[in-house]
Amino acid sequence: MSVRDWAIDVTVAAVAFSFGCIQLMVTASSIVVPDLAFRQYLGMVNVVPTTAAFIALALTCVPLIVRRKIPWIVFLWCFGVYLVIQTKNAGLSLSIIGPAIALFTIAVEQGRIQTLIATLIAVVGLMFADTPFGSPSLIFFTRFQNTTIMIAAAIAGYAYKTHNAYVHETEERAREAERTREEEAARRVEEERVRIAREVHDITAHSLSAVSIQAAAAERLLDKNPEAARQALATVRSTSKNALEDIRSMIGVLRQGDENPEMLPTGSTERIQDVISFLESAGCVVELDTTHYDRTRVPAHVDMALFGILREAATNIVRHSQANFVLIRLTQNAHGACLLVQDNGEGYLGQSMVNRSGIALPVSADGKGHGIAGMAERVGVLGGLFYAGAPDGLQTSSQELSILGVHTLQTAAHGAQALASSGFVVAVCIPLPDQTRATKERTHE
Repeated sequence: MSVRDWAIDVTVAAVAFSFGCIQLMVTASSIVVPDLAFRQYLGMVNVVPTTAAFIALALTCVPLIVRRKIPWIVFLWCFGVYLVIQTKNAGLSLSIIGPAIALFTIAVEQGRIQTLIATLIAVVGLMFADTPFGSPSLIFFTRFQNTTIMIAAAIAGYAYKTHNAYVHETEERAREAERTREEEAARRVEEERVRIAREVHDITAHSLSAVSIQAAAAERLLDKNPEAARQALATVRSTSKNALEDIRSMIGVLRQGDENPEMLPTGSTERIQDVISFLESAGCVVELDTTHYDRTRVPAHVDMALFGILREAATNIVRHSQANFVLIRLTQNAHGACLLVQDNGEGYLGQSMVNRSGIALPVSADGKGHGIAGMAERVGVLGGLFYAGAPDGLQTSSQELSILGVHTLQTAAHGAQALASSGFVVAVCIPLPDQTRATKERTHE
């Protein structure tokens, strides 16, 4: 038993003794039955209880301190002392609370059979033990009252034990279910890992082997037969491009699950017109602004990341927004390469997620969409800044950003004020390599 358990049992014993003292004082006075003649008829005395009466009461309550250690001994002691002393205190009603708590403890700590045996002992003892009263009516009432209290204590203890067992079983089932879910999730992750590895191997093994062979042939023929070398390099380019398209398709399936992914172009912003055509085919009027963007001065991986985000944003617009106007703005300045995509659709009513910068990002209400999460991941890998949400929130969120992109995002949002405030905006700023180094140097300073 812990210190807390001992403290509880000491408190229970003290409360039981206090209650017994109150009952002893009340029943010994004229408060309950004020008529003196009627009290004499019932055999009730009108005296102040002696010290011996309180000591006798203490003998039925103090052992409750160790009731959970030795429940049977405590019960037999408390109940036996109660029966013996009750017959010696003529006219005084000794409280049965001590034996009742002891019986309650047996019902909680022991089994059903032992509870029934203890209850039977209590009932038989109360029915046949002598009482301090002379009136048959009062004797019957006292026996009935005390028997009812003891039976109720046993029932309450058994009910408490049953409830605790049910709660414990429920918690154990929950823990077991959690363990099962974790094991099942781990098993599925392992199966998925093996499947992805197999898919990647099937896609890349043959293609990379062909690339290696053709590259070696081109190296050998470069001086002797330039035309054959060019053909080998063309084969390398075609094979690697096909393999890359296959890998992109596989990643698209992994992200989209069982959904039918939109067949949008892949590549760099050089193919931005294909995205515009995709939006226009869905009934959107597109305004494109690339005045301050020079693709040749932006690293290929940054340009491809911006194009991938643009593709995903266009897919979300067609799928979810019901917009008829879209603004696309590409800019390049001292803060990096930046993209803003804003529509005038219905906005987004999903829940939210948080990226590394602490900006709230909406996700699909059913939790199945990965588009915005994928965009945030893509930007985070490149050390950029990302915002996706209501147009009004762009200014507030941009104030929380540090070092990079604050003015860029604010400038990009300024040109979109003509759009409906209930639309949706995606704003991205990716630092260029030289700017990233400068930022780190300023941070260290």
